[in-house]
Amino acid sequence: MNVSELTLLVLRIGFLLLLWMFIFGIVYALRSDLFGQRVRKMSTDAAPAAAFPASAVPVAVPVAAPAAPDAFTAPVARASPAGANSGVDGGMATAQNTTRLVITSGPKAGTEFPLGADTITIGRSSDSSLVIRDDYTSTHHARLMLWNDEWMLQDLDSTNGTFLAGARVTVPTKIPLNATVKIGATSFELRR
Repeated sequence: MNVSELTLLVLRIGFLLLLWMFIFGIVYALRSDLFGQRVRKMSTDAAPAAAFPASAVPVAVPVAAPAAPDAFTAPVARASPAGANSGVDGGMATAQNTTRLVITSGPKAGTEFPLGADTITIGRSSDSSLVIRDDYTSTHHARLMLWNDEWMLQDLDSTNGTFLAGARVTVPTKIPLNATVKIGATSFELRR
């Protein structure tokens, strides 16, 4: 069976185009995994209140989590009525009642970090305040920040998500005192 030279040329060019599309796809995936989304640093003079109006800030409601949450089956944090406290001990983590971040599981389990008024960035990047090096943590994964004297958790468009009390965080969310925050293979709590 003879294949014309034109057909053979078209097949070669098609295969070459498919190969280059595959290579560009791999480079794009590696670039976004290594460098992640650009994160703007908030100046200490700028008030975070401008970024999150009081009516738009939800509070996470604990939801029963599946045995192994993943990006497709994990519950999503939903807003609860204003003033509702959903913390383990009945209160939200504030600048006054929270002094430390305690890692409860993962490679750094048992480690404690003192909390101040500074924003804490979490991720694989060496410029993060809390560096977590595992395969399930993005370069710039999440951020903890004080807003109106309450600690807020913000996911920075991470690949595998950030979970608060078993619920996936999709918007900046208030953190209850002693509630478990899970990022990759690491879990931590904000404590007195």
